[in-house]
Amino acid sequence: MLDFRTDLADERKDLYKKANNIENEIDGIEANEEQINNNIKVTRVKIMNEQGERALGKVKGNYVTIDMKNMKYMGEEEIQKASEILCEELKKMIDEYVSKEQEILVVGLGNIYVTPDALGPKVINEIDITRHLLKYVPQYLDKNTRPVSAISPGVLGTTGIETAEILKGIVDNVKPKLVIVIDSLASRSMERISSTIQLADTGIVPGAGVDNARKELTVNTLGVPVIALGIPTVVETAVVVNDCLDVFIEKLQEKAESNEYLNKLKEEDNYLEIKEALIPKDFNFIVTPKEIDSLVENMKDVVARGINMSL
Repeated sequence: MLDFRTDLADERKDLYKKANNIENEIDGIEANEEQINNNIKVTRVKIMNEQGERALGKVKGNYVTIDMKNMKYMGEEEIQKASEILCEELKKMIDEYVSKEQEILVVGLGNIYVTPDALGPKVINEIDITRHLLKYVPQYLDKNTRPVSAISPGVLGTTGIETAEILKGIVDNVKPKLVIVIDSLASRSMERISSTIQLADTGIVPGAGVDNARKELTVNTLGVPVIALGIPTVVETAVVVNDCLDVFIEKLQEKAESNEYLNKLKEEDNYLEIKEALIPKDFNFIVTPKEIDSLVENMKDVVARGINMSL
């Protein structure tokens, strides 16, 4: 299997096709794209069988990727539009598993003290919680209000408890019919840092994208369906070097209209060779952009609004 080093099914599909010189669709995979406007694109990938699972290293299910350009420059109108797109896609998944009145638990994974990993906890602070209100002051709520609860369980390093263990205890006692999990992901593209949302109805393996996989959060471990919202916030040094190499080659090609060596170099994915060169020197860091604070704040608004509207 390819060393994808990305949590995004959309990226894995593209990398697999490039590595195997596939021009058409991959067997066992259905994919389509929808350009919403100049800044927002939605890609839907469905893994249908074991052949598709082996190709992408992901379990069968639906993966929806929402790409947003110029995230750090987004104003109120653009953020609201992105939230509405997220709401539409999330609501489709939610409606597959629960009715409009059944209870949902929203979980924000990550470490609030580490900015690239803080998105989940930040979103939880913005979620409209109704479970306790329905219990104590139901007369002030619409009769169709859905019970919503939320938790940010922290990380193993600060709690000493696996996230799956914490959530299993909560699910067994609170008994939600569906869990929505928000987590930070790793990507193979700098452009996707905090500018992409992946929705998956297959659950999630926290930390898998940075070689720190924890116990999976899926219907198998929690006993209820799990929808995962993942947002890339980090990449490897090898990804940065590979992307910068492409940019450098493009710059050279502007001056030299034809150069077989540069064309061949740019067509290839040099990630593995770069990674092999960096690892012996311990230079293959996990990195994030300097604007990560503002990117996370904007993405927090998009995700929280999208979830609230869908619920």
